[in-house]
Amino acid sequence: MDKKYEPLRLKNQLCFPLYLCAKEVQRRYAPLLDGLNLTYTQYVVMMYFWEHGSSNVKTLGRALLLDPSTLTPLLRKLEEKGYLTRTRSKEDERNLIVELTDRGAALQDEALEVPEKIGKCLDLSEEEAVQLYRILYKVLQNIEKE
Repeated sequence: MDKKYEPLRLKNQLCFPLYLCAKEVQRRYAPLLDGLNLTYTQYVVMMYFWEHGSSNVKTLGRALLLDPSTLTPLLRKLEEKGYLTRTRSKEDERNLIVELTDRGAALQDEALEVPEKIGKCLDLSEEEAVQLYRILYKVLQNIEKE
């Protein structure tokens, strides 16, 4: 390969191992989440609601970096499963309020084993995990500045 094309080699790309890791980690989540009847993205949304209880769609989208065209069908499916409710705000009908149901809250107990199992799969020390977490969030913050 000509030296001028060296920057285009896969081995020189930060994005490639990042992509592969994200894909493989999500693949490891799939069998764990199947038992909860959740996709990975639905699981991320449920973790948000386990932490916050309720939110409007705009705030949820900002927190998870998901646009309304992604969130709308996702929230509809979670509502069909009985995990969330969606209602229009009485003050402003354009504002959709999403709330965790009792059934959705109960699912949190079933999900408790997921992080531990994923942690074992990744096999990182606590220090390595903290370092990776910090680096990934730094990358996200830098990208959001653009």
